[in-house]
Amino acid sequence: MNNVYVSYNNIISSLGFDSETVVKAIHEEKTGLKLVDDKSILPNDFYTSLIDRNKLQTAFPKLKDVDYYTHLEQMMITSLNKVIKASKVKLDDRVGLIISTTKGNIDVLDANSPFEKKRSYLSALGKTIQDFFNLKNEAVLVSNACVSGVLSLAIAKRYIQQEKYDHVFVVGGDIVTAFILSGFNSFQALSDKPCKPFDKNRTGINIGEVATSVLVTNDKTKLSKDAVEILGESSCNDANHISGPSRTGEGLYRSVNLAIRQAGINVNDIDYISAHGTATLFNDEMESIAFNRVGLGDVPLHSLKGYFGHTLGASGLLETIVGMHSLHNNTLYASLGFEELGVSQPLNVIKNTTKKTLNTFIKTASGFGGCNTAVVFKKNIE
Repeated sequence: MNNVYVSYNNIISSLGFDSETVVKAIHEEKTGLKLVDDKSILPNDFYTSLIDRNKLQTAFPKLKDVDYYTHLEQMMITSLNKVIKASKVKLDDRVGLIISTTKGNIDVLDANSPFEKKRSYLSALGKTIQDFFNLKNEAVLVSNACVSGVLSLAIAKRYIQQEKYDHVFVVGGDIVTAFILSGFNSFQALSDKPCKPFDKNRTGINIGEVATSVLVTNDKTKLSKDAVEILGESSCNDANHISGPSRTGEGLYRSVNLAIRQAGINVNDIDYISAHGTATLFNDEMESIAFNRVGLGDVPLHSLKGYFGHTLGASGLLETIVGMHSLHNNTLYASLGFEELGVSQPLNVIKNTTKKTLNTFIKTASGFGGCNTAVVFKKNIE
């Protein structure tokens, strides 16, 4: 079976408009989160990371009228355009497109939106991006709560191994809106402070927005310097509750176990864990239980939510890209905001950015409805 790689990549975020700039900010332990006091959005203050809309419009490819495209479409197209150009992949019928998002163009449903309501359909988002790049194959939309980003990489791998495509571009994105914020606020999950994943004094989640893109390919001539191989992946649903994770971490435990088994390695080969780490009581506790059940309690671990907040359907893809750069740079990046362990099981949370020889990491994600996904990545050293 052909090896499959994650290659050229891009991040559009509050910390910068390319992966290298964003990773440099993470290396310097800078956060993109800012306090917002806007009573038209929420009655209480909240922390979030937002993309500069003026900068985005300036960066948008000068191919068509920018006003035709929604904020999310501008984000996604700008990110994907950079990856397509860098990869120099010919956009023929052997190229697939996967779009990862939780809510898509949800802001189109706002009363003051200039766009037709049908633009809120995920299929319409896919068609817009497909048409912009004149891609031959219909976009596949992956919207499975917060595992969507990393699950998209697993799906792309399977498409390539099944010889449906030779290359798959994956683009993920979600935006911050009053609708999304009010939903999390109704769970009493939003924090008015920067989030502190796995920390004893965490007070809840921050929501952020990003757009991210990668090339998934089996072509070794199309590998970037930070490319990684997908060794194994698995997705399991613990079917526990519409919003609450399994108290035993069953779905995540099974996902991690199966991904490691498919990778043909053991837990001692994992150099670090890029965890979901939302800074909510139930999620962080569940992850600590699942990781210890697998035997990963001593492995270095971080959550990147302290830099961007929770970016929903894009989070897994975003955090995979940072992981790719982590392996390439041989650097463990700090879990920003963490000071004192606040879960019942031991975890080796990374407090300080540290140089270390790295070859393999596992990315995990968990989401509403009980979904869990784990993917094992290995540095490409050829």
